Amino acid sequence: MKPSTPSGLVHPVGEANATGASIHAKGLTKVFGSGENAFHALGPIDLDIKPGEFVSIIGPSGCGKSTTMLLVTGLEPPSAGSVEIDGKPLTAPISEIGIVFQDHLLLDFRTAINNVMLQQEIRGLDKAKFRERADALFARLGLTGAENRYPWQLSGGMRQRVSIARALVHDPSMLLMDEPFGALDAITRTQIRHDLEMLWLETRKTVLFITHSIEEAVGLSDRVLVMSKSPGTIVEEIVIDLPRPRPAHLGEYPEFSKYAERIYRIFEKLGVYKF
Repeated sequence: MKPSTPSGLVHPVGEANATGASIHAKGLTKVFGSGENAFHALGPIDLDIKPGEFVSIIGPSGCGKSTTMLLVTGLEPPSAGSVEIDGKPLTAPISEIGIVFQDHLLLDFRTAINNVMLQQEIRGLDKAKFRERADALFARLGLTGAENRYPWQLSGGMRQRVSIARALVHDPSMLLMDEPFGALDAITRTQIRHDLEMLWLETRKTVLFITHSIEEAVGLSDRVLVMSKSPGTIVEEIVIDLPRPRPAHLGEYPEFSKYAERIYRIFEKLGVYKF
């Protein structure tokens, strides 16, 4: 099934890139320390993510999911292997990315809108254009009216929405998300998952999504990469062939249960689950 086109996207987010960047990694490996104290955390792994694709990495705790994200951004150098973004070797951290962590990492002394506008201050870009895009993202993410509130005046879900706006306001080609909904309650998580999908359908950024949740991985992704225990390697790739936008109640699709069951079985074979 090909993804359907969403309707009713009434808040365009400006001159967004039609598609995101490609990510290609070969033999990516990370070892922390050396000698007797060396810890082999990851790899080797290969990645081949197409422009505008939504790919999730799922695996047990400590398998190297977050390390993979840091290597792909250039924030952490690999011990071996290479990364290419749009066919160009990655040799240093790049600016064409947005990152969302599990912790919102907002500055308590800045309002919601000023947390987002911090990107403009750091990058020295056009303030008026940046503010226009920030306002559009606030509207798209259900944050209208919260612009002048401080993080401590916002719910957990609203704080994470602000962090998503901050990650997207400079119009990056890639969005990397490290368990962004892990600290949210189930109801908020379901709503923000839907909002993220609709925003992705509109902008077609390349998304690399790190998660422990099988439901999130299947519900959001074009493909799911399943990782082994540490040192993490990719043991299986699962193409998620479900129409978009996807409903809040994924159980409406019999195929969803099949995908989820497949991932559970992989984890059982890996010894992650011992039922």
